[in-house]
Amino acid sequence: MGNELVLVTGGSGFLGGHCIAKLLGDGYRVRTTVRSVDRERDVRALLQTAGVEPGDALTFAAADLVSDDGWPAAVDGVTFVLHTASPFPPTMPKDENELIVPARDGALRVLRTARDAGVKRVVLTSSFAAVGYGGPVPDRPYTEEDWTDPHAGVSAYVKSKTLAERAAWDFVAREGGGLELAVVNPVGIFGPVLGPKLSSSVEIVQRLMSGKVPGLPKVSTGVVDVRDVADLHVLAMTNPAAAGERFIAAAGESMSLPDMARVLRDRLGDAAARVPTRVLPDVLVRLAALFNKSLLQEVVPRLGRAKQISNDKARRVLGWTPRSNEDALVATGESLVRLGLVQPHAT
Repeated sequence: MGNELVLVTGGSGFLGGHCIAKLLGDGYRVRTTVRSVDRERDVRALLQTAGVEPGDALTFAAADLVSDDGWPAAVDGVTFVLHTASPFPPTMPKDENELIVPARDGALRVLRTARDAGVKRVVLTSSFAAVGYGGPVPDRPYTEEDWTDPHAGVSAYVKSKTLAERAAWDFVAREGGGLELAVVNPVGIFGPVLGPKLSSSVEIVQRLMSGKVPGLPKVSTGVVDVRDVADLHVLAMTNPAAAGERFIAAAGESMSLPDMARVLRDRLGDAAARVPTRVLPDVLVRLAALFNKSLLQEVVPRLGRAKQISNDKARRVLGWTPRSNEDALVATGESLVRLGLVQPHAT
């Protein structure tokens, strides 16, 4: 390990912040990219919440996925790159290219400058979105051998993650030189929040605990703790066996929204008093979706269809041992309460 310098792209993000905290705790020096150097204070505040005081072991570089500016300086002297930055807007754009182009071109920009700078390995944060969508659900768990069909009517986000990862593998195969690539494909990322800017997965828990969800559709999602995803990135960065491989990051079986709600109520007591108990019939959700485009696109196709997802490869090849679904959810809820992002229930 030693004192190598690692570049983490997107240090102000949920996963990026936890990756920085993990690397610093392991003794690495870290440089992180932010779109503006004004964000340095924000990133240091996130790390303080994580219990990390980086001092001068953490430095910053201004760089944006949509521009070449700043990237050569960002990768200068770097041994490894964790490319966690990727666009994920709160609402899907009308033009899917608003997502696809920065995701794909940003990944290629990072890989190209990393190759030119003599970086040893890039770990790319992809997504289970690039693994398990766009075709019939198999009667077996999804593995890293599976790929989403980006032309099968999937959402812009799913398409962007799939095309970006495909482009990354193609680049390394054709033009990578000595650069190694490993890819991590997380399911829904939960776990301790470090600041007020919430990921879409964490927002599910916040909305449940704030009483903003009138009922629970029978949809399921994979769950993984952000700390375990950060651990997996570092394992994929350092283990020789990870070069040229992709790894699904999932804690275990997919969880339904009603099951998630039950865990929050059972484990968080009064803090989860507003979490709904009512399970919505599928027919009611389909009816509501006639008047709500996002429900139609994101929820209806997943009704009653829990995907089996295998994490065997990460466990077997890298020795990865994730926390349970339940512990990841509880850690999410506890952190939301601790940071005042869920108001305590008045008794």
